[in-house]
Amino acid sequence: MRSGQVLLFSLWVSCAAWAAPPEAAPEVPQTLEAAGEQRARAASMRAEAERRHQADQDRCYTKLLVNDCLVAAKKRYTASIVEARKLDQPARDFERQAKRQEVEAKETQRAADQQQREANQQENAERHRTEEAAKASAREKKLADKARKAEEGQKKTAAEQARRQAKLQKRAQQDAEREARKAAREGGKPAPAN
Repeated sequence: MRSGQVLLFSLWVSCAAWAAPPEAAPEVPQTLEAAGEQRARAASMRAEAERRHQADQDRCYTKLLVNDCLVAAKKRYTASIVEARKLDQPARDFERQAKRQEVEAKETQRAADQQQREANQQENAERHRTEEAAKASAREKKLADKARKAEEGQKKTAAEQARRQAKLQKRAQQDAEREARKAAREGGKPAPAN
């Protein structure tokens, strides 16, 4: 039993020794500006890796073991790109999260505004209906007043017409009586009295 524990302990120690040391996690930006700067550093790392890889390839073609040199250059290039990607990824994730939060905030604000907008629209619609009802009532009253005035005007015109007619009849009767008196005077007879 004791030898099993020693064996297990030595196996654990050897695995720990061979294990790669944990790489430090790239820093996670806390602001959009920091994320932008981190992405810019990653882009410059990629550009530098591209430039170095091209120079390494050009140098490899001048050597005797071209393929070994190209493989080594490719490994260095890949390692540089991986490092750049590790630096870029947290910044991209932070920007994506920030945009998602911004969109959610806008949606929340839009929903709150929508409720307010609906309340305002309902209030405006109610006010409009009230104003339209008041206008319709005023129009009906105005039409009723016009109709009443028109009726009064017709009655007045009819009364005026009747008075004129009565006056004309009276004048015609007076003219007739005058003519009769005149004719009677000329004829020597006395005029009949009314």
